[in-house]
Amino acid sequence: MNTSTFDLLRGTNLYLVGMMGVGKSTLGTAMAERLGYRFFDTDTLIEQVAHHTIPEIFDTVGETEFRVIESQVLSQLSPYTRLVIATGGGIVLNQENWWHLRQGVIVWLDVPLPELERRLQGNQNRPLLQREDWRKHLSYLLESRRRRYAEADIHLTVVAGETVEESCDRLVKRLEDRILPPPETSTCPDD
Repeated sequence: MNTSTFDLLRGTNLYLVGMMGVGKSTLGTAMAERLGYRFFDTDTLIEQVAHHTIPEIFDTVGETEFRVIESQVLSQLSPYTRLVIATGGGIVLNQENWWHLRQGVIVWLDVPLPELERRLQGNQNRPLLQREDWRKHLSYLLESRRRRYAEADIHLTVVAGETVEESCDRLVKRLEDRILPPPETSTCPDD
């Protein structure tokens, strides 16, 4: 555990946003360990709450109902502290979710489109990509969400070939650069 980073965040939650396939869950797990925080993945919690997989939820009740459940899960997580939370790629679409996200530090994990395509090719667990023109749709989703992702406190581009530990190191450095340390207690000299 990196004590200085732990103290730096002062218990504030760390929210990871970005497209599907960028590695939010992988990096989130590693960051939670580094910070001494607990890790949660909103998609995993949604599946537990709904007793169905994400593709089954999309098939049975559709994306709109999925987004409602997603918002409920986020609202129930956000009051807790010392959490690293990997969010679903579309969580940024609901303005109400931003109220919860802004209670913590928001990190946009960004992966260049060609790498994202490589990572997601043939993935059957991504309901929004189960179509013939999935590459074109992936590009559309990224472009339509980019402005929302850019509202994050930190933008971290995932570097090809970088290990999870190296990504963690870069994120810790960005957190240290971004977040001011607590003010020092000043003592007034006696008159």
